Amino acid sequence: MFTHCNLAVLIVVLTLHDKVHTGEIIGGHEAVAHSRPYMVLLEMHRPGGQKAHCDGFLVSEHFVVTAAHCEAKSYRVFLGLHNYNNQNQVQHVNVPGENAFPHEAYDKTEFKNDIMLLKLSTKAVLNKNVKLIPLADRDDRSLPKSCIVSGWGRTENSNHQSPKLLEINVTLVENEMCVKENKYCSKDKGGPGQGDSGGPLVCEDGKAYGVVSASKLNPDRSTIYSYTKIPDNRDWIDSIMKHK
Repeated sequence: MFTHCNLAVLIVVLTLHDKVHTGEIIGGHEAVAHSRPYMVLLEMHRPGGQKAHCDGFLVSEHFVVTAAHCEAKSYRVFLGLHNYNNQNQVQHVNVPGENAFPHEAYDKTEFKNDIMLLKLSTKAVLNKNVKLIPLADRDDRSLPKSCIVSGWGRTENSNHQSPKLLEINVTLVENEMCVKENKYCSKDKGGPGQGDSGGPLVCEDGKAYGVVSASKLNPDRSTIYSYTKIPDNRDWIDSIMKHK
């Protein structure tokens, strides 16, 4: 886990290392199997043999969106996964490091522009369990209200893996800090946990509006979850998918 301390606020990047087992969305429940066919689990291979996990989401047959801080030497991508212990019909696709395209303005300290595209070495085969998710457009800039995040991350009370995909409803808030940093934020009792980085923030119209980035622990012990805005990055996303 990477952390950055700024006065009394703790920023926690929601990447999960193998030293901590994968678990659940904090406060979430199991998703209906394959009801989120765009969800992707990323197994990240880092120098020295270290592994970690992030989430992502399929936006074309060739590209997955995830968080820029989910950087690695190479990746193994799981498509069509619900239960990690039952991988029948799950597609496994490798992504070499040169096929990872983090935003050129990504700020590792403040996690601004925390978004990355991965180009699959072989294209995804779309079927009932593997589908694309539409992205919020550059014109979708009003604050969505009711949204969902899903993933294979851990809970605050468990270090052990729940192999099934979980999800939780979150409500976006106009937090002063997030407005300043140009991010979406939620401040619910539950939200994404370690291992959920890179997953989508999916709102009422079924589009992906954000990318799960980090959480901030306030002095009063409340947690703010932040998401990189997709509408502000549509031009960049479209350019990468067109030219890479």
